[in-house]
Amino acid sequence: MSGGRVMAAVAAGAVLYGGVAAAPAAADGGERRVTVFVTDSGSRPGELFSVNVRGLGRPDARQEATASSPAFAGPVRLTAYWMDLEKEYSFQAKPAIAESARPGSHPLLVAVGGRTVAKATVRVAPAKRPEFSVSASPGRAQRPGETLAVSYDDLYPGETGHTFTVRSEAFDGPASLTHDPDGSDWNNPRLFSALPAISRQAKDGVYTVTLSGPSGQVLERRPITVRAARSGDADYLGKARGPLFFGLSGSPEDAANHYRTKPGGTFNVLWTDASPDPGEETALTATSPAFQRPVRLKRDDSKAADGSDPRYYATARVRPDLDPGSYPVTVVSHHQRVKRTGQVVVTGERKAAPETEGPGRPALLAGVGGAAVAAGTGFVLWRRRAARRAGNV
Repeated sequence: MSGGRVMAAVAAGAVLYGGVAAAPAAADGGERRVTVFVTDSGSRPGELFSVNVRGLGRPDARQEATASSPAFAGPVRLTAYWMDLEKEYSFQAKPAIAESARPGSHPLLVAVGGRTVAKATVRVAPAKRPEFSVSASPGRAQRPGETLAVSYDDLYPGETGHTFTVRSEAFDGPASLTHDPDGSDWNNPRLFSALPAISRQAKDGVYTVTLSGPSGQVLERRPITVRAARSGDADYLGKARGPLFFGLSGSPEDAANHYRTKPGGTFNVLWTDASPDPGEETALTATSPAFQRPVRLKRDDSKAADGSDPRYYATARVRPDLDPGSYPVTVVSHHQRVKRTGQVVVTGERKAAPETEGPGRPALLAGVGGAAVAAGTGFVLWRRRAARRAGNV
């Protein structure tokens, strides 16, 4: 039961008890009507029950306000707080339904200074076994990168433990389930939840989500189906365009689906998509046998607010030792469902890679430069031999 159904007025059950004489007197000597608001649907044993009372006037330390019911473990004190909008005090408490409470309706009595001033009804629902829930999108499989809601309702007499974990090969890692006392289900103190994401790398298939308890023991298992959106699916909105190319001094608006460059040249690779898959924006990559390395495309934030489709680009560098010819440039997106290829034409002679002698050390004798070094070395040796013959060394 969520907090959205809490604090509903029970007008028929909240009445003056014992006639007008039981109601607190108003400041002008008249009688004040006391109204009680309670949780409006059945509460299970262990669940928190909301009581809110108005019309009791100013709090009086000499006359404590309480609420009692056979559904509670004992009387509970009502705490006063000021409501600016209504210009009056409200008295409230959130007792737990006793684990021994029987299903059905139970009386609720509100008392001030020991005198009963109003009554209402507490409806108790039967206890139910712990329940593990894994949300699934109605009518379709889970998508890679999509958030999955999991919960464990452990509200059952005798259940303990406050640490629960879910694991699945569809997740990037385990996720811990926690209880949020300020959330919409505040009234269930043993409702634990988490929002793990389906991995962007998850392949199509059926996976198992496993719930483990505090000691690592397996409590429940649930299957989920993962499948990336395909063209024609209702949630497939991808309208990819590219890869396109433009020079370093050019503009994305001038990009074309082919580009001419020389070995060792650089240029930009551009990709646009009306609706990338969840989590895909940080993984778009352009690959080509002409590139020194794959190019990770980055979002162009300057186009974030003008209504255009999101676009991504980065600089690619062509291998300097590349032979002339046409080379493909490929971008794959929407979890392998969209694949586009453009062409880069390499012209001109390739640049020979420098020869080496030993790791990272240029050869001494290479081409004309090497010959010059050899000649110089021979001249020095000739001078030394001549000097020895003359007796100078």
